[in-house]
Amino acid sequence: MKEIRIGTRSSILAMAQAGIIADKISRTWPELVIKIIKIKTSGDVNMSAFIDKKPGVKGLFTLELEQALMNHEIDLAVHSLKDLPVQINEALPIIAYSQREDPRDALIMKESGNIIGSSSLRRRLQIERLYPDKKIIPVRGNINTRIRKLDEGSELSGLVLAVSGLKRLGLEKRITKIFDVTQILPAPGQGILACQGRKGENYYYLDCVNNLDSKDCALAERSFSRELNAGCNVPVGAYASITGEVLTLEGLYIDESSKKFYRGTLSGHRSEAELIGKKLSEVIFS
Repeated sequence: MKEIRIGTRSSILAMAQAGIIADKISRTWPELVIKIIKIKTSGDVNMSAFIDKKPGVKGLFTLELEQALMNHEIDLAVHSLKDLPVQINEALPIIAYSQREDPRDALIMKESGNIIGSSSLRRRLQIERLYPDKKIIPVRGNINTRIRKLDEGSELSGLVLAVSGLKRLGLEKRITKIFDVTQILPAPGQGILACQGRKGENYYYLDCVNNLDSKDCALAERSFSRELNAGCNVPVGAYASITGEVLTLEGLYIDESSKKFYRGTLSGHRSEAELIGKKLSEVIFS
């Protein structure tokens, strides 16, 4: 029996996400043996590099997984697409995009308090506009660590997290409020799982995973982000939706120093997804 080795970060959420892909493959191809391999990344070891907005931090969550792919230690890697750098090694392309989970952001709030935490600068700057009476602070750690800090600590009174992560961990009952995309625009690719593999290999068993709507939306959102040279903690949001053959992309760039918001929308045929993202990045400042 053929064995498929799926590499993933070692966090509880990453393991759950790899499990979603593994389960999909197993149910479609029961003759395959699926093995999930945990790989600790630099970002897991040094979360402070993420929160401190250092250049190129997205690679902190993918470098070791890509090395394992290159060394044939795993057959594919599963990522949260929003954590995957927009510039990736051509030898290690994205080979499948999962059906998108809810892309929105959510608030978990105690009954009282004025301090809301988030690891994302994009979220923090948008939350400041929604809650000018609250203090918004950065919070380190994976999703479970952040929730534990909220539950056990006296400082935090609220957290803003991705709905998709909360749902995948069965924590949706903790949600106090879900923000519409007009209130908080998500990160490019938020809610989509990306399968990364080696160029030229046959990944027929991922046909059951790959979702064409997710792919086209991701191409547009990531193109917008790429044109703005956006890294993991550059305040950029993007969300694409598809109606028939028309793709509509909403994009946001926030100037951190001036707190000025540049936001725009552009539509076109879904076959030109990347071009739509590129064009929106050019007109958003006009």
